[in-house]
Amino acid sequence: MFALIDCNNFYASCERVFRPELVGKPIVVLSNNDGAVIARSNEAKALGVPMGAIAFEYESFFLKNNIYVFSANFALYGDMSSRVMNLLKEYSPEIEIYSIDEAFLKLRGFDYIDLETYGLDMQRRITKWTGIPISVGIATTKALSKVANRIAKKYPERTGGSYVMDTNEKRLKALKWLQVEDIWGIGRQHATRLKSYGVRSALDFIQLNDAWVRRNMSIVEVRLKHDLSGTSTLDLEKVKPRKNIATTRSFERNLVHFSDIQERITTFSVACAEKLRRQNDCCTALLVFLRTNSHRQELDQYNNSTVVKLPFATNSSIELVKFATEGLRRIFRQGYQYKKAGVVIMDFKPENEIQLNLFENSNPKHTQLMKTMDVINSCYGQQKIRLASQDQKRVWKMKQERLSPRYTTRLQDIIIVNAR
Repeated sequence: MFALIDCNNFYASCERVFRPELVGKPIVVLSNNDGAVIARSNEAKALGVPMGAIAFEYESFFLKNNIYVFSANFALYGDMSSRVMNLLKEYSPEIEIYSIDEAFLKLRGFDYIDLETYGLDMQRRITKWTGIPISVGIATTKALSKVANRIAKKYPERTGGSYVMDTNEKRLKALKWLQVEDIWGIGRQHATRLKSYGVRSALDFIQLNDAWVRRNMSIVEVRLKHDLSGTSTLDLEKVKPRKNIATTRSFERNLVHFSDIQERITTFSVACAEKLRRQNDCCTALLVFLRTNSHRQELDQYNNSTVVKLPFATNSSIELVKFATEGLRRIFRQGYQYKKAGVVIMDFKPENEIQLNLFENSNPKHTQLMKTMDVINSCYGQQKIRLASQDQKRVWKMKQERLSPRYTTRLQDIIIVNAR
């Protein structure tokens, strides 16, 4: 059996944990630089706020409907996610963290366990201990646990937030209810094509011929079809190290000078290097890109990127900044107003498998220096220790005008309780 645990309206729920007066109130959370809506509470959905709504275009709508608007607080959301996932590990040692707010559990050896009671206990305990409401779906396969979870979330008054799909009768009833566009893994284009062939529900989908599905879709959808039919073909996936790491940002204003953009590229490279060291890898290539504002058609437009092949593998912030600056020099052109830039590091190799070159290698002195910088920044906050090529008077910040406190990760933001 598999269980899918999904945190309900996760970002909005994280904000409500520390501001309970917002329970029942419409909430939206904005993307980086407060650009667009990336999360909505049920109340905001009911008011008609679409996913991806441009924030400034909906400003008057938010005010008119008393919608609470928050900047994305990823430090808070990440920490609350870790708390939920750590609790889930107590319910099964086999876990796949699917996203920040979803996880699959494999319930192997649970033949004599009452899964209804088990799921309800999981739902109640995690909601009580973390303040984050969750839905639990339990079924014989991963794809069916997704369907069961959808039922638990859709009908909480009947299910209590947990639903076990353990009979063929329940499975067929659920598949008949589930629309084809809502099947996990079926994208918009596939859904449109399937509907043109009269496939309206998940039950219709599993009745298709395997050869037809393979020919018109792919082997992935064939496996999904079998999983929905009750034959387990999708197992838990192991967490794999990232194959590339990117740091990209839109600037708060257009930049025209090379030195200003170089400082941003330096900061982006440092951020990439820190993440690379965290997974104990080095990289042998990086990409730098630069863009003007495509929404300002009255301005001259220019977009370019370049890949820099490194002469040796490294995860040193100092060396990656040097190579990223080299890439920036290749593509920078005077006379343009730049709005966005970024650094992507690629072609990773494990630190302990690096082969030395005959003529040029990473500076061995940087290894201990980087470790020291990481420890200090971890203890005292990001960017406490920076490179000289970074602006020492400026801490890089996204536009986050509606950022809530980082209640659980920043001592200055801890809740003060008035006990009088």
